[in-house]
Amino acid sequence: MASLPRLRSLLGSGPLVIALGISGMAVAVAAPRLGLPGASSAAISDSPKEVIDQVWQIVYRDYLDSSGAYSTSRWRQLRRTLLAKSYAGTGESYEAIRGMLASLDDPYTRFLDPKEFKEMQIDTSGELRGVGIQLSLDKETRELIVVAPIEGTPASRAGVQPKDVIVTIDGESTQGMNTEDAVKLIRGPEGSKVVLGLRRQGTVINVSLKRARIEINAVSSSLNTSADGSTKVGYIRLKQFNANASREMRAAIKAHEKSGAEGYVLDLRSNPGGLLEASIDIARQWLDEGTIVSTRTREGIRDVRRATGNAVTDKPMVVLIDQGSASASEILSGALQQNQRAQLIGQKTFGKGLVQAVRGLADGSGMTVTIAKYLTPDGTDIHKNGIEPDVAVSFTEQEMRQFTSTDLGTQRDSQYRVAEKTLLKSMTGAELSLEYKPGSSNLVAALND
Repeated sequence: MASLPRLRSLLGSGPLVIALGISGMAVAVAAPRLGLPGASSAAISDSPKEVIDQVWQIVYRDYLDSSGAYSTSRWRQLRRTLLAKSYAGTGESYEAIRGMLASLDDPYTRFLDPKEFKEMQIDTSGELRGVGIQLSLDKETRELIVVAPIEGTPASRAGVQPKDVIVTIDGESTQGMNTEDAVKLIRGPEGSKVVLGLRRQGTVINVSLKRARIEINAVSSSLNTSADGSTKVGYIRLKQFNANASREMRAAIKAHEKSGAEGYVLDLRSNPGGLLEASIDIARQWLDEGTIVSTRTREGIRDVRRATGNAVTDKPMVVLIDQGSASASEILSGALQQNQRAQLIGQKTFGKGLVQAVRGLADGSGMTVTIAKYLTPDGTDIHKNGIEPDVAVSFTEQEMRQFTSTDLGTQRDSQYRVAEKTLLKSMTGAELSLEYKPGSSNLVAALND
């Protein structure tokens, strides 16, 4: 993520708070600023037009085009067209804003009405309300995709899986919906139910979920003894990068150090992301030196975040990842892999690496706008590419159905067994075969249980 001085220059002079949406995208929250070239005080004297022009100017100043749909000349013409119209109220102006942003063909640059904006600001506090699903809109198919369910939530207990496509919500087709439309239908009073139609490998299944208030502990851990009885292994599962994650991670590492852990397995499977600063601080708990992540804006500026020589431990470690590991998880796993701190075990990650700025608008609404891309330490663009594991492990549907959440990080978790074997070989200096053949008991939907 950009340094504070650089972000201030990019986003304006208002107060700045670094955050990252629960969907896993990096964001910077800043106060609105007007007065860009071309703004006419007469043209935006009424509130609906003022908000339209704020949105237009933010895109004009900060937007990083990743789709090829943006043109400065077309954007200027669109402003003239929209400000020449009359709007009866916020409903009409909000529709105009959504249409304006839709022309960018970027699912992460989006408008949030005042209620949606308030809910988004709550999402990284460590407490959620709903069913516990992280959503993304596929740029090509325009379908609603599950990034990952949050462990311990109604969605994970019901077996919702990363990459599931939500085709209906309470029987209503999601065709043409954006993530905000879907969230409005999925969220509701605590204890009420919502039925999701999920397409998985060509088959549609209906899943009934009871909405709940969800308090999330970001970290769970255990001190394991290796299968051969030779080594104490600190197993740490990081479920998301919320406001508590960095503190909980530090406490878990210190507790394992005190208990004599000789090596670590860090589990990022089905972790959809969270706060950017949490991912950087956690990387620094494992890394003494090296680049963690950098960002690239449309001007080509790159801001680099590095380790600070304050790692909590230097003991050997491996990291578990899968297709539900997104955004901040990809930053952390990429940093550990490319700094030769850890080998990655599992499946290729989700591939979500666009940085968004979240901007408050004059009437209490807000927007997110793509302003940069994440780059791994070696300069690789995370977005859509994801992070490849060093040891690839695949699963069958049957194996997944056999697994439960209590199996995570145990000898019943075949992906963990591979991670443990990899860790022990790295500790002894033995050569490691990167080919893995799944056994009879593999990781499952229990990540989603």
